[in-house]
Amino acid sequence: MIGAAWNLLLGGAWVVLTGDFSGLNLLAGLVFGYLVLALIQPQVPALSDYAQRLPRLLAFIGFFLKELVMANLKVAFDIVTPPWYMKPGVIAMPLQARSEFEIALVANLISLTPGTLSLDVSDDRRVLYIHAMFLDDEEALRRDLAELERRALELFH
Repeated sequence: MIGAAWNLLLGGAWVVLTGDFSGLNLLAGLVFGYLVLALIQPQVPALSDYAQRLPRLLAFIGFFLKELVMANLKVAFDIVTPPWYMKPGVIAMPLQARSEFEIALVANLISLTPGTLSLDVSDDRRVLYIHAMFLDDEEALRRDLAELERRALELFH
């Protein structure tokens, strides 16, 4: 969080020093600030792992967008074709997430994906109950959801 604040400050300083208050110039300032922070990261302990977060975030966004498109296509295909292929059901997925923020993030990412909906979390916060529109292969669904959770948690560890 400290790295992001410093990046914003450096980006803002770039805008003020150049005198160009456009969005594109702010973006350039943020990029230059990121590069500066990446260069000084080894010498500043508070910035540890800051430069590695952006590539992980971009990789996760790409992964999630791919999953989102594939789920949309699957649901759209099922709606358009006359015989419905859906086999709805509820599964219990063991969670690796422990904090309330991590659990909420995983549950919301699952609910954002068409065909799945997070229903409830167990009292001990170790199991997430999920309604799935396509429960043909329960183990494959668990693997896909566990991969989504793993990639989401990588953003913060």
